[in-house]
Amino acid sequence: MVEKIKEKLGWKLLDSYILKKFLGSVVYSIALLMTIIVVFDVSENLQRFMDKNAPLNEIIFQYYFNFVPYFINLFLPLFTFISVIWFTSKLSSNNEIIAILNGGVNFYRFIVPYIVGGLIIAFVSLILANFIVPQTNQKLNDFKGEYFKHKVFSTTNIHIKNSATSYLYVERWERENKTGYQFSYEAIGDSSIVYKLKAISLQYNEEARNWTLHNYVKRYIADGVEHIESGEHMDTVFNVLPTDFNQDINISETMSYSKLRNFIKEEEEKGSSLVKHYQIEKNKRIANPFGTLIMTLLGLSVASRKTRRGVGVHLFIGMGLAFSFIFFQQVSTVFSISGNLPPVIGTWIPNIIFLIICIILLRYTQK
Repeated sequence: MVEKIKEKLGWKLLDSYILKKFLGSVVYSIALLMTIIVVFDVSENLQRFMDKNAPLNEIIFQYYFNFVPYFINLFLPLFTFISVIWFTSKLSSNNEIIAILNGGVNFYRFIVPYIVGGLIIAFVSLILANFIVPQTNQKLNDFKGEYFKHKVFSTTNIHIKNSATSYLYVERWERENKTGYQFSYEAIGDSSIVYKLKAISLQYNEEARNWTLHNYVKRYIADGVEHIESGEHMDTVFNVLPTDFNQDINISETMSYSKLRNFIKEEEEKGSSLVKHYQIEKNKRIANPFGTLIMTLLGLSVASRKTRRGVGVHLFIGMGLAFSFIFFQQVSTVFSISGNLPPVIGTWIPNIIFLIICIILLRYTQK
């Protein structure tokens, strides 16, 4: 299979040399980064491990073995970019690129091993993001829940769809005692709200399997007349359970791609306020691996031109572009969550912008 692909591409020894340099640089830089991250994490959490008497084998195999894949996948596009700039600048400084092009190799044929390397890393990133990292995140969360007692839940501004025409809202939800504050319930008629129920708080009764409202005000329209009722306590039933309010903003990071898609559909039906967060997570799992390929070609276009100032100039320009890319990602994500920008566009627009920049740079790269 590999030999057939090489034959179709016209693969040469030079291509293998460049690909080996490429992948070797990426593996070396990621390994170095992971070592630094693990050392800092150990220094930060060592006391916590000791206080909780966490066994050494669980720290190594359940915590750090599941800790590392997340950060590898997170930094893979950035360090692919830096690695490409580093080793391509070395090739350029040693006049190897000039020798290759003067030897009759077309520039666009020269970038084939870069594309192959970028595709390999993108495929690895795709597998990590959609299959491996969700599993390791779940195991990591289990470890933190047992030894760190640290779980992050969204506890403010929760919207839930109770039925086809009714909605629930809680300003603040306390998971431990199953209590919500500043609660409101609205039932919508043909063109307006026909029933509204507000309460200072509501609490779930486990034995009776109902909800108790405290200091409530009820407004409804009957026979064209508006009625208002109030009281201190009222027991009622809604088509929701406390688990529907326990919205974990990070739960999407523990799901495979197929499970995440089904989960988003369920949350959309409930009217969850975190749907955009989940949609962004889903789109990132495809956009980030594609971004790795863009970063590969962008690094090549920056570093292939020889300069008297050496690798430093290429790294300086490259870091500027890399941080611009990260900045665009953050800005587009904020607009997707807080604004009217659809999550799919917000996730992909940095890739689109830098793909255009990459094409322009490649077009005018010294050949």
